[in-house]
Amino acid sequence: MFFLLDCDGVIWTGDHVFEGVPETLELLRSRGKKVVFVTNNSTKSREEYLKKFTTLGIPSNVEEIFGSAYSSAIYISRILELPAPKNKVFVLGEAGIENELRSENIPFIGGTDPALRRDMTPEDWKGLADGSLLDPDVGCVLAGLDFHINYLKLAHALQYLRRGAVFLATNIDSTFPMNHNFFPGAGSVGAMPLAFMTGTQPLALGKPSQAMLDAIEGKFQLDRARTCMVGDRLNTDIKFGVEGKLGGTLAVLTGVSKRADWEARDAVAVPAFYVDKLSDLGAVAL
Repeated sequence: MFFLLDCDGVIWTGDHVFEGVPETLELLRSRGKKVVFVTNNSTKSREEYLKKFTTLGIPSNVEEIFGSAYSSAIYISRILELPAPKNKVFVLGEAGIENELRSENIPFIGGTDPALRRDMTPEDWKGLADGSLLDPDVGCVLAGLDFHINYLKLAHALQYLRRGAVFLATNIDSTFPMNHNFFPGAGSVGAMPLAFMTGTQPLALGKPSQAMLDAIEGKFQLDRARTCMVGDRLNTDIKFGVEGKLGGTLAVLTGVSKRADWEARDAVAVPAFYVDKLSDLGAVAL
């Protein structure tokens, strides 16, 4: 049996690990359960996530980690297969996306490039309008969580989209939990503003996208009927499991969604089970 586990709001908040999580993960493994960490946070690559797991005292390995940055890289390289030379990606996001694109040998621009961390100039307005500042080889815009988002980056992304670039998003989360609070998510700072500008929705490659679940299924050869999605958010984690027809969905109350959210008449998804916190699984016969 597989347990697909969200990270932010389930395993930790910021650098604080929820009580009993390492012991619960060890219990699952000792009972023969397979654990896969499925996160929408695109700011870290799998290697960077592994460092965080290690620092926080949570045993893991790269093969157990499946993030939206990795999912996006897999989709672009193995499914989208943009024809050269127009196969370059313009990135709104952090180094995690860049590292996963490199792992799949995908050319990219934007991202953490310091040349884009500044105000617009008169030359920018002119060059973006007439296309002289644009890279003709860009065939895709990938929007993730960008901690340095600004008008210049959005203006570049918009012009590429207006010229026919494929519109992808690592995920479209409105917020993400950090340090026992909530902050703007990838959807709020990049993907959705661009969707509003263009009137076009991106293909999102994080939860609840079934493209992500297909990729996970292909990699791990899991049996969906014997797989449980564990998460804190109805519109990503739980919807991901419900639409994927997984054998179970388990909501935890340490993150975004609360019990009243799925008891509402217009709930976006309803979990099959819920616990106050992940460590409550230790009291259940698995």
